[in-house]
Amino acid sequence: MAMTFYYAPMSSATRVHWALEEVGAPYEKVKVDLGAGDQKKPEFLALNPNGKIPLLVADGRPIFESLAILLYLGERFGVEKGLFPAEIAERAEAFKWMAWGSVSIHDALSRLLRNTSDRFPAEERNPIAGESAKKELGGLLTILDRHLDGKEFVLGGGFSLVDVSMVAFMPFLGRLGVDLNPYKHLNAWVGRGMSRPALGRAMTG
Repeated sequence: MAMTFYYAPMSSATRVHWALEEVGAPYEKVKVDLGAGDQKKPEFLALNPNGKIPLLVADGRPIFESLAILLYLGERFGVEKGLFPAEIAERAEAFKWMAWGSVSIHDALSRLLRNTSDRFPAEERNPIAGESAKKELGGLLTILDRHLDGKEFVLGGGFSLVDVSMVAFMPFLGRLGVDLNPYKHLNAWVGRGMSRPALGRAMTG
């Protein structure tokens, strides 16, 4: 078993980096310099034709898309480590929330970033679309906050890779001006996730 993880700090690769540290499987890290265009070089595109990070090469097989990598890690290592459900019904619950976070939350987050961040030229930003995305995120966070009422973690039991898949987004939402204070259950959950030693190790890389 050999794994190579291609990543850039403070990016969508963070949640995969965190998950790798949680499962404790050995892996090699390769930092990709996005500013220098490393992700567009032929040798990288041969592994991920999308030219994006994260990328995990596991036993010679390239896996792109952070959700796909998280699901792979969950099934390969997470069950044994108590970080992913073993039973099919519980696993369906995990798939549901991981897909919801990766599609619904991430889509609204991307639209908010695209229309409000200085990373993009002013003439390409649409303030109305940005406000619409922020409002949509408020509704999504309300759903998650209600789900977490009475629960420490998303699946209702112990910490899992489901929590990894979504907690990693939350600080970024705050930096984009989304007020997380109204969501007391969500905030407590984020605090529990952010205190994980594995996340600290991932953030130092």
